[in-house]
Amino acid sequence: MQDYETPSRISVLDRSPAAEGGTHASALRRTVSTAAELESLGYHRVWVSEHHSVPGIAGSAPTVLAAAIGAATSTIRIGTGGVMLPNHRPLVVAEQFGVLESLFPGRVDMGLGRSVGFTGGVRRALGHGKDDAEEFADQVRELLGYLSGDQRVHPGVHAFPGEGLRIPAFVLATGAGADLAAELGLPLVIAAVRGEQALADAVGRYRERFRPSAGLPAPYVVLSTAVAVGETADDAWRLLVPEAWSSAYSRTHGVFPPLKPAGDVLASTMTDAERRRFDQALGGQVFGTADQVGTELARRTALTGADEILVTTGAVDRDALLDSYRRLAVVTGIGVPAAAR
Repeated sequence: MQDYETPSRISVLDRSPAAEGGTHASALRRTVSTAAELESLGYHRVWVSEHHSVPGIAGSAPTVLAAAIGAATSTIRIGTGGVMLPNHRPLVVAEQFGVLESLFPGRVDMGLGRSVGFTGGVRRALGHGKDDAEEFADQVRELLGYLSGDQRVHPGVHAFPGEGLRIPAFVLATGAGADLAAELGLPLVIAAVRGEQALADAVGRYRERFRPSAGLPAPYVVLSTAVAVGETADDAWRLLVPEAWSSAYSRTHGVFPPLKPAGDVLASTMTDAERRRFDQALGGQVFGTADQVGTELARRTALTGADEILVTTGAVDRDALLDSYRRLAVVTGIGVPAAAR
């Protein structure tokens, strides 16, 4: 097998996708058991996400789920990709992560995003509007103040536990997110959702504007992308089909449905709008044989200078998903001592 220049840290974001005919409980249990498998394979982190009122995603309470993963593992880092800060008061978030770090010291990451809900109904139920996302930068600063003990927004208020604990914070880049990460000296998590040139520009700007902080002396980029590895390229592509279809459906019908098996999706008749969205959802994702995926990840690493890759794969077939993770671990060389590579 070829030698690929990919980051030594490969991590996974598991959104707990719910399969058609399955239950949300089974999706959550699968996330926990998958995390234990990832730990044994040498993956660096396993993160969970925050989605509300989404039939096809069971991950709605990331700090709760991260605690379950922490209890089922012993070495892999755990965290969120991310907590949507506009949905919460910074004090509560600081306390929640303080609890996690107290229970699983040295293993907890705090990934922070700014989404305020997929639909107007969800935003109203959460008590927010679209404009609340504009307060994200102030919320991040307030949250970091609770953890450092330098709280200026609400003097005399403390996060117990949380204050004084070293909990790495990551900014999930949307809009000006890269600029905020640079200003505060935080790691950047970014995906190529607007094309590779926009991705390269955002990463370049982040590095140029980065201000070293106590927790991070140099820029750190986590590249987020869907990845699937199979015995054949078609096998890998089919792993990505279920989530691509649910994404396409959500963009045309306003609801992200439970994931269908790839065969059912491919046998269905799509409208022109659904087909267009489906093709868009698959565009830019990384799939193929081990050599094909290794080559593509090396290319994207060279483009961005990524320090880490965060993998997402919304597959229905758990056995095929674990097989993909095993193949990816081999091709990237994670879990293998450096001297043996």
